[in-house]
Amino acid sequence: MQPVETRLRALLIDAMAGDALAYQTFLSELTRHLRGFLRRRIPQLSDDVEDLVQEILLAVHNGRHTYRADEPLTAWVHAIARYKLMDFFRARARRESLHDPIDDYIDIFAVCDDEPASARRDIGKLLQQLPDKQRLPIQHVKLEGLSVAETAQLTGLSESAVKVGVHRGLKALAAKLRTIA
Repeated sequence: MQPVETRLRALLIDAMAGDALAYQTFLSELTRHLRGFLRRRIPQLSDDVEDLVQEILLAVHNGRHTYRADEPLTAWVHAIARYKLMDFFRARARRESLHDPIDDYIDIFAVCDDEPASARRDIGKLLQQLPDKQRLPIQHVKLEGLSVAETAQLTGLSESAVKVGVHRGLKALAAKLRTIA
């Protein structure tokens, strides 16, 4: 019998060449391999193993075009499995934190959070100190999300002038911030 690595790798390569039966066999054998891999790592969470196997199989399927045939297949699959396992633990921690009593965090809600408004006001003051050729491109491209072409049309500047204005304006803002700090 072939080692798991050799067998799975050959099946995936055949599947990527268009062999549907090889792909079905690959997924079936990979499923068994992943169950063992996960059961060894999270024996206390056996109810979640099947969901994780499905998540990993989906990720392998969606990412199969990134597999390089000259590299070990199981290392590639295990890397995907580890990422999915980390995602699982993060989601589990978030779900469990939803059950924390809110009274423990009441001080967070007692503080007025006006930092975004203050930051907007401060940026506005700094931008006002720049010439229009720098201020307007930064305002439209960086803050409003317009394209360079849209900004050029709106301001009457050329596209290259808009790019230069953004670059020079950000450089000037950075210099002003360094003198403040």
